Amino acid sequence: MPRVKRGVIHGKKRARILKLTKGYRWGRKNLIKQAITASHLAGAHALADRRKKKNVNRALWQVKINAALRINGLTYSKFIHTLKTKNIELDRKTLATIAKDYPEIFKKIIAATK
Repeated sequence: MPRVKRGVIHGKKRARILKLTKGYRWGRKNLIKQAITASHLAGAHALADRRKKKNVNRALWQVKINAALRINGLTYSKFIHTLKTKNIELDRKTLATIAKDYPEIFKKIIAATK
């Protein structure tokens, strides 16, 4: 079998990993074993935090809706319950945006639930 020289491929692989870890601290940016470990862990955290971001945003929407409702003399839980009983299908993201940017329209939504 002929001999295969892999210097180019090996160098490309290292360069790709080190490019991913550019800006990391200490040896994780320029030592290949530490860079590989750091990039794998970074990917795992990125995946988990994309999931967490959805929960954080939903909680933020709830806080915004509740703040707008308290000004109008309602609570969040009662408002959501009446929305469901009246079959008004607006999601929390939309309600939070309306409450923040268009308070007059939000008052009309509140009036529709009463």
